[in-house]
Amino acid sequence: MIFTDTHTHLYSEEFNEDRNEMIQRAIDAGVSRFFIPAIDSSQTAAMYDLEKSNPDNVFLMMGLHPTYVKENYQEELQHVKEELAKREFYAIGEIGIDLYWDKTHLAEQQDAFRTQIQLAKQYQLPIVIHCRDAFDEVFAVLEEEKSDELFGIFHCFTGTYEQALQAISYNMKLGIGGVVTFKNGKIDQFLHQIDLQHIVLETDSPYLAPIPYRGKRNESSYVVNVAQKIADIYGVSVDEIALKTTENSKAIFGI
Repeated sequence: MIFTDTHTHLYSEEFNEDRNEMIQRAIDAGVSRFFIPAIDSSQTAAMYDLEKSNPDNVFLMMGLHPTYVKENYQEELQHVKEELAKREFYAIGEIGIDLYWDKTHLAEQQDAFRTQIQLAKQYQLPIVIHCRDAFDEVFAVLEEEKSDELFGIFHCFTGTYEQALQAISYNMKLGIGGVVTFKNGKIDQFLHQIDLQHIVLETDSPYLAPIPYRGKRNESSYVVNVAQKIADIYGVSVDEIALKTTENSKAIFGI
């Protein structure tokens, strides 16, 4: 049984004290595929070190996270372009729009999102979308850029059933993580209406730990807890969830 964590920040400083042990715990639990989103240029070296230490399990993305879109975002986008030209990545991510913390740079976030979608098309890569308090804004850009070449994952999906269908209409899988286990998460109320072919698992570790670890540091082994909750929602075995969601991740990432 192979689980895939499609979104985990294993290079985060929150793992500096026990990174190797934490990764081994995940592998022992059956989670052996880790897809690593980029944040900004300051984390690139740490991502490469992580890949070097775990070449069989770690798969990197490249991109500029929307909350790191500041006045210098064009320089950061140039870094993304330079890294993409150097080597192989498995997705452009995480990219998108975040209006939860700060609306100051909405125009810049929209520009960065649009630019990186175009890079994904150029390199024939999936995108991994970060969306917080910005469904309308994200969908507006996706509508502009929609095509058969546009596909990917709507990371940490927390929207409504209607928004789920809209995301799927743009060739996006729904990244389901710890929120599905929360009493106030709401997505558990309609997820059974979504075909499993549209679902992938994620943790977003070290953030958004599932029940019973909510409020603590998240880690990739907890993707099994997410899978158990999804299995309960769909009325199928955890083995089936592992198999189907890993198949879905391979369809997106090509590996």
